[in-house]
Amino acid sequence: MFNRILGHQQQKNLLQRAVSSGRLPHAYLFEGPEGVGKRLVALALTRMLFCACGNSCGNCPACHKIDHHNHPDLHLLGPDGASIKIEQIRALQKELSYRPLEASHKVCIIDGAEKMNPAAANSLLKTLEEPRPQTLIILLTPAPDAVLPTIRSRCQRLPFSRIPREKLQEVLAAQLNLDDIQSHVLATLSEGSFKKALGKDRDLYLQRRRELLKQIAGLSPGSILPLLQLAQDIAEEKDLVFDILEIIQAFYRDLLLLKHGCTVEELVNIDMLETLEQVSRREDIITIVRKLTALLASRRHLERNVNRQLAMEVLLLQLVA
Repeated sequence: MFNRILGHQQQKNLLQRAVSSGRLPHAYLFEGPEGVGKRLVALALTRMLFCACGNSCGNCPACHKIDHHNHPDLHLLGPDGASIKIEQIRALQKELSYRPLEASHKVCIIDGAEKMNPAAANSLLKTLEEPRPQTLIILLTPAPDAVLPTIRSRCQRLPFSRIPREKLQEVLAAQLNLDDIQSHVLATLSEGSFKKALGKDRDLYLQRRRELLKQIAGLSPGSILPLLQLAQDIAEEKDLVFDILEIIQAFYRDLLLLKHGCTVEELVNIDMLETLEQVSRREDIITIVRKLTALLASRRHLERNVNRQLAMEVLLLQLVA
């Protein structure tokens, strides 16, 4: 199972040695960016522990149950709404108080550990302080600093990094039948995350990105009505607004790279070189940096739940200034 997961060879080797030696800790904290494979590695580790053949064969009943998330000794926990609540942790603790039914261990994977509310985190801490035998808890998080420090200290921390762009580009080109330009753009904008590359962002990155950037490049201080309409359109994309900001930010980073004489291969939007050169002629380094700063400020405002449309109107006015 591990050999099907792209990258993270050091982490996979460490986990395989821990299983082979029988020296698994009672808890791991898998930390790293969203979508790079932390959950896949956690499930692969579970298969190694539960597999009837002892080699994560993929064919035995235990492996099939894990693949379908219905193994009685595997417990998957994630946020209920915006957070993981104490009731969820208490239910988990009850399950972990019993002996394994079919496997040698009970395994619990908590995805989004940073979203535990204070009561849930303190309740889980008690379980980590008094670990039960034959129990493994794996916490997954992209934000380890948001996890209770006392929880972090009671887990073996295993950092995961982004998949290298060149490797991700190669795999995306093969799996999705993309050409070199499409795979370059998708791999670069997804920032080493398979989840982003293969999920809801794929169409945004490959299809809608070009139209969006052309609209922004075509705005001017006098085009108030088109500007307000574009701000409204972006604001209505509630689930994609941060991804849209990343696309715009990448466009202005490309402009900055062009100003510094970087090669085309270093750009994200290599399929929009003509548009980049047109915009570059009317910008200088100071104005580009100012607009990148405005994009970062807009992200911070949105994270504080300000009015999205107002935030987008202010941003676009700064981008055309």
